[in-house]
Order: sequence, then structure tokens, then C-alpha cells
Amino acid sequence: MLHQNIKTLGDLKKSGYQSRTIKNEIRENLILSIQNKQSPFHSVIGYEDSVIPDVERALLSRHNILFLGLRGQAKTRMAREMVNLLDEWLPVVSGSEINDDPFHPISLFARNLCTEKGDDTPIHWLHRSERYGEKLATPDVSVADLIGDIDPIKAANMRISFADEQALHYGIIPRSHRGIFVINELPDLQARIQVSLFNILQEGDIQIRGFKLRLPLDILFVFTANPEDYTNRGSIVTPLKDRIESQIVTHYPRSIEISQAITMQEADILPAQQQKISMPDLCRVLIEQIAVEARKSEFIDQKSGVSARLTISAYENLVSSAERRAIRNNEQHTTIRIADFAGVIPSITGKIELVYEGEQEGTLNVAYKLLSQAIRSTFINYFPDPQSAKKIKDNQKSKAKPSPYQSIVSWFEKGNDLILLQDLTDTEYTQALYSIDGLYGIVKNFHPGIDEKLTSLFMEFLLHGLAEYSLISKKRMDLQNGYTFDDILGSMLNMNFGSDEDDDEEF
Repeated sequence: MLHQNIKTLGDLKKSGYQSRTIKNEIRENLILSIQNKQSPFHSVIGYEDSVIPDVERALLSRHNILFLGLRGQAKTRMAREMVNLLDEWLPVVSGSEINDDPFHPISLFARNLCTEKGDDTPIHWLHRSERYGEKLATPDVSVADLIGDIDPIKAANMRISFADEQALHYGIIPRSHRGIFVINELPDLQARIQVSLFNILQEGDIQIRGFKLRLPLDILFVFTANPEDYTNRGSIVTPLKDRIESQIVTHYPRSIEISQAITMQEADILPAQQQKISMPDLCRVLIEQIAVEARKSEFIDQKSGVSARLTISAYENLVSSAERRAIRNNEQHTTIRIADFAGVIPSITGKIELVYEGEQEGTLNVAYKLLSQAIRSTFINYFPDPQSAKKIKDNQKSKAKPSPYQSIVSWFEKGNDLILLQDLTDTEYTQALYSIDGLYGIVKNFHPGIDEKLTSLFMEFLLHGLAEYSLISKKRMDLQNGYTFDDILGSMLNMNFGSDEDDDEEF
């Protein structure tokens, strides 16, 4: 291979190698990728018809890029995937701190070395994975971190003036010369630090403590930011924004199917967990629906956004919740239940930012409300809408069809109730569900082809759905991790009688 045989500048010249700027390099490799119908952004899902075409147009135009979007919208991943458009190996002057091009050295060290040794200048090859730099913008980031500073110790050891270029300690941006450099959360960078990027983007000049240094840096800059109205943390200064040629807006998945594909790709599930736990499609849909409900909830700050990491973490926790139950019950295999979704609550509470009304409601209650809303929204995709089941015949002329859920409602109206604890064995769980008159028959009527394990899940899901539509009552058992289902009217009466007794006792 080329990089294994070429060790000196002379060898490089003989090979016919020609240097390219990084933006031309990416442009030419992208053209080949498009011609071959190959996407360099192969791990990014859901942007095929929106963000990726915009990025490709920007790269073909040799632009620096600003990704604008809420958290969890794969902005940084898009930047990291651009590494696939770099040449696999790049020749640099050996010993250079800033990846000097052997044909066009810019640092004093590389210029002196090339002058001294000529064609014998040693060359080493840099892999494309080493040509990517990334910095998270925080208020404590300094110009020295990004650009560099004078190193007094180096100056003292070398007995040189502070004004000598050899006394410089290069920051992360010069060290990204001939590579891709990403600054995440750009508005968090102090305005005076953002100003230091002006000339680098436009002129290639950097200034360190009054010592003006002409360094024609060759870098593709990628910035990420939340929309400027996200919070009052900061904003992008206008002159800097003006120098970033392409601004691309990202978005959340536009369908449940895309969101599912992202979650399945990113969730870290061990092979042992996959063998032990079955994850039905219904449960996958519920996971994604939780995020959908969160992104339109009045309790959640929509300017902050709801990251795709919510569904990824929730998926992992859901699997672990069922795994824990199976281990406690000494079962070799089990299927996810609706009761297991109590285990995803910690994944929700840590991923949402509440508005004032949400804070009054409480993070835990908001998380359970999102789960309830997800069940309600998903229910009508699997069973008839219970809203029509609430119609009551006022007279003999009414021709409304009898409710398909009447047998279940009647069973609870007779004073029966059901307690479903989270840690029931599979046998106990199935027996409890089969004790309800008509529940099995309704599930089989609308889903005749499902196996017995899925039938049990759908029976439990049917109960939760009827509770969300107020045909029966459901109460969460915090101490025992489970649910109690009973008659909606009886539950309301018990609550009223209980309050009366409390009032009398207090009186």
C-alpha cells in the first residue's frame, strides 16, 4: 500500500501524490459516493430526505456548517460521520504538531525541517480517524484552549524570546489542521471566544497575546447549537454566524417506524438478555409513543426538546425490568408486560425539562401521565375505540351496537377486582388475567393469530386501555409495584365515602 512504502518527501514526490485542501478532498470523495449510490452517513436514520441532502449540498459547496436543532437530534453524529469522506491515509511531516503538509508546510518547525533535509524530510501517514477534533463549548473554554498560548517554560528551556514562534503552544484548532473540527453547543461559548474564530474562518490568521501569526489553516469547521431561543444561556454572535456559510436545521424522527429503527440501532442489549427476554412489537411502539406524547405535552418545555436518548434508555430499562423479574422468579424466558413499563419511569424523569405547570404536577406524575397517554393513543390501533362503548341506550329506538367490552365492565361492576403485581410468575400472571370474564375472548376476537404469550400481553394491555378511557378503574400500587383494576363507579364511591369518614373523624 502507498502509505507503507513512502517514508520521505522524495518518495512522496516520485509517487505522483498531489495535495488537496480538506474541503476539496471531501467534495471529491462525496461525488464518488453519490455516483456509487453510497451514503457516508450510513448510521444516521431518518434524515435521508431532509438533512443529509442539505449536508451534501453544503459539502459540495465547500462550506463550513452549523447544525441547528434540539438535543438528541444526531447533530454531533452527523459531524462524526463526515470522517468517512476523508482519504484513509494522509502524509504529514514527521514530528509536526499541526499535521503539516510536506508540500506546503506552515509551522516554523516543518518549514525548517523541509529546508534542512529537502527530499529526505521524513514523512509519516495519518489515518482519517485521527483527523477529527471535537470540543464541547463551555463557559470556561479559553482562547488558549482553542487557539494556543505562549509557553514560558518552552521559551526558557530553548532560551528564545516570547515573540519567537517556537515558544507557542498550539491549541486544539491548529492541531486539527487538515482535518475536521467540531464545536458543540456553540452558544455556550463566551462572545469574546467566538470573536477569536472570525479570522480563522475567513483569513486563516490567529493572534496570540499580541503576536500575530499567519497560519493558513486548512480545516472544515462544523458547529452545533440549539435554536437561539432555546434558553438564555447565550447566542451565536452575528459576525460569526455570518461567516458560517451553511446552516442546517435538524429534526426529530417523523414517524414511529423511524424512531423504532433508531432505538433498535442504538440500544445496548446483551445477547444473554436477547435470549431471555421477548420484546413484542406492541411494547416497542409504546416506548416510541411515550416520546411522541412528551414532545407535545403541556408539562414539558418544548424549547428544550425530548432527546432520542429517552427511548433508547427506556428500551434498555424495559428489558432489564423483565430480566430482573425473570431472575427473581427463576424463569429461563419471559415476555415483556405492561407492568414492566414501571421500570422505564427513571428513563423518562431524567430526560425531560418541565415548565412551571409540570413542576407543580411533579416529575414522577408527569412521567406516569406520559405512559398513560401513550397507552391511550396506541390502544385504538389494536382495539375498537372505547369512546363509542360509553354510549348508553336512552330508549328503545336507539340502534347503537352493544359494547364489545361490556362483559369485562360487567365483571368489575359485580364487585370483582384484579391485582396485577409486577413480579408475578408467568403462570400467576396468566391465571390472574384469565379470571376475568370475556377478556380472553375479546383479545382472540380481534387478534386471532397471536400465540398464548402475546395473548396474555394483549389481555393486560386491554385492561390498561379500558382504564385510560374510564370504562374501569386503575390504581397504581407504589409499595408493591403493580396495579389494581376494579369498577369505575365503585372506586369513585369508595373515594367519596372515605373522604366523608375523614371529615367526620376530623370534626
